[in-house]
Amino acid sequence: MGNRVLIFILFLLTGAGLSAQTATDPIKISLAYPVYSQYLQNGLLINPAYAGSREALSLFASYRKQWLGVDRAPTYQSLSMHSLLKNNHVALGLTLQTLQYGYTKGTSVYADYAYHITVGKSRLSMGLKAGFDMANSDYSGINLIYTPDEAFAGANKYFMPNVGAGVYFYNNKFFIGAAVPTFLSYEKSSGGKVSLGTFTQFDVQATAGALIKFADEFKFKPSVFVDYSLDKTKDMRIDLNANFIICDLIWIGGSWRNSEKVAVGILQVQVSPQMMFGFSYDYPVGKGSTYPKGSVEGSLRYEFGYKVTAANPRYF
Repeated sequence: MGNRVLIFILFLLTGAGLSAQTATDPIKISLAYPVYSQYLQNGLLINPAYAGSREALSLFASYRKQWLGVDRAPTYQSLSMHSLLKNNHVALGLTLQTLQYGYTKGTSVYADYAYHITVGKSRLSMGLKAGFDMANSDYSGINLIYTPDEAFAGANKYFMPNVGAGVYFYNNKFFIGAAVPTFLSYEKSSGGKVSLGTFTQFDVQATAGALIKFADEFKFKPSVFVDYSLDKTKDMRIDLNANFIICDLIWIGGSWRNSEKVAVGILQVQVSPQMMFGFSYDYPVGKGSTYPKGSVEGSLRYEFGYKVTAANPRYF
């Protein structure tokens, strides 16, 4: 228990240092939105109730480069951790995400709390999250041919607190969850000022999946993600995902994302019961396929704890 507390403190200090360097602009790109292709390996990105579900101290890091070949295209980094505490009911988590695109830098920092209830051979988790988004759009470095406009004279900085909630039900054969990642919305005026918007524009995100066992050495894990926004100007997003698991070592899969018309190829290697490496490539097949060269993403997960063993691997 003492080691877990120590790692939490080190993680908080690391997150504080990183957040001072970058900030986010959720008016244009929201870090609460799962732009990552490997989010199923880190459900904490979309649902605070996921905290503690892996029954170990789980650390996850990822890096994503959006739209290869496009100058100043978005790059995303995520760093998160969560753990079920000794009483097996309370779990804590922390997520840090950073974003940079164009002349905007961003940071999103959220703490998670989840309470787990045992239901037969399954577990029901209810989670809450609280944190903030920061944004810094600095246009002072742009070289203009004409007289500089006031809109490009300096930096626009924003600080936007937010809260979210979710539920998550899982066992060794399937999982299902639903969450509202952020309840509050923010609006930017023509003058660049940000104010609190309405309380009815949040997104409801649902996930579900199952594990189908053909043999001990060959398993199939299909899943679906749905993002439904109460903001009628946004379209509903649906992700269809499938992974083939070979000898609990190699995960080969793919996804189809309807909102962006993107096909995703994913390769993940469970190097040991504690460590997993992942790589994915997004290939646009819709109208945008003629220009961007796709997006790449790498991930690493490492888990501490006596419950993480080769005899009892975690698939969700």
